[in-house]
Amino acid sequence: MALARRNVQPENRDSTRINAQIRITPVRVVSEEGEQLGIIPTEQALERARDAGLDLVEVAPGERPPVCRIMDYGKFKYDKNKKKNSGSSHTKTKEIRLRPKTGDEDIRTKVRQAEKFLEHKDKVQVSVLFRGREMAHIEEGRKVMEQVIEILSEVGKVETKPQQHGRRMICMIAPK
Repeated sequence: MALARRNVQPENRDSTRINAQIRITPVRVVSEEGEQLGIIPTEQALERARDAGLDLVEVAPGERPPVCRIMDYGKFKYDKNKKKNSGSSHTKTKEIRLRPKTGDEDIRTKVRQAEKFLEHKDKVQVSVLFRGREMAHIEEGRKVMEQVIEILSEVGKVETKPQQHGRRMICMIAPK
């Protein structure tokens, strides 16, 4: 026994009705150029959309009569998804590594690089690495860390305070 297909239209997972899914009549129609075509019967609107090689998309179902637009539904869906995904943040985490004995000019060079990262809206992880006997002088590393934080305070804010993790002291700085 063969089953008849009920829905000829491709399955539409979002609530937007297109073409034959629009059952209410009449509808207010907007052309692909954005001009008002007025309130016309749904069949006539569908015919105009087919003649243009486009879809009739219900854009404001809550209105009376509902507002439909003649447009390319595939492009509409693509733009909608693109807009939804573009809201996601660009933030990446970059790291600058220092040592307790790092010279002042080298620190300034690293800080300039960190400033560029922060201007591009990236987070910066400042790491001070300790080797061997340097672990006995953690305060030297803390001084370097405080110096970096002080300079970067103009373009960023401290997200996590300096913390000791084994042989590393780590601080996270986020853009302002």
